Amino acid sequence: MIRINLLPFRAARKKENIRRQVSIYFLSVIFLFALMGYFFFYLSSTLNGLKTKQNELNAELKKYEQVLKTIADLEKKIKEMKAKLAVIKDLEKNKTGPVHLLEEISKAVPKEKLWLTSLRESKGTLELRGTAMDNETVALFMTNLENSDYIQGVELQSTRMRNLPEYKLNVSDFVLECKTYAFKEKVEIKKRKK
Repeated sequence: MIRINLLPFRAARKKENIRRQVSIYFLSVIFLFALMGYFFFYLSSTLNGLKTKQNELNAELKKYEQVLKTIADLEKKIKEMKAKLAVIKDLEKNKTGPVHLLEEISKAVPKEKLWLTSLRESKGTLELRGTAMDNETVALFMTNLENSDYIQGVELQSTRMRNLPEYKLNVSDFVLECKTYAFKEKVEIKKRKK
């Protein structure tokens, strides 16, 4: 009978399997390092591109900062000009306002039935003193003043009958108070103490 020794064949096969596994292991490690190298270079180039873009954007931002500073200066000048224009309009209104006020008062006076003896305006409050033929004339004058655009809130402060013996006539002396276009109500805000 012939005997065949299979041990060396099995040992050779085992060595071959080990060699194959070691070479697969080393190839896997080499492939992994190659893959890591590829991602490293890819991420590195992407990072460099992003840094370049960031530098470009920073340079552009510096240009825009100058523009923004110029715009802020222009807005400040515009605000100042608007404030100056508001002051000019207010001055023009105050300049022409008294003229219009006197015109409205002269239109409101009933002809040859009412005479004004005093006119005083202070901080938007107008006080009119005068003499009328009768109380109805005073009421008509008050109604005419109420219809004016420049006068509002007409109130009768006092009226008094007076006799003029030289003319044999009874007249009414009156005092009116009203608000003009320049009147601004003062609103006081009371702060509560806590």
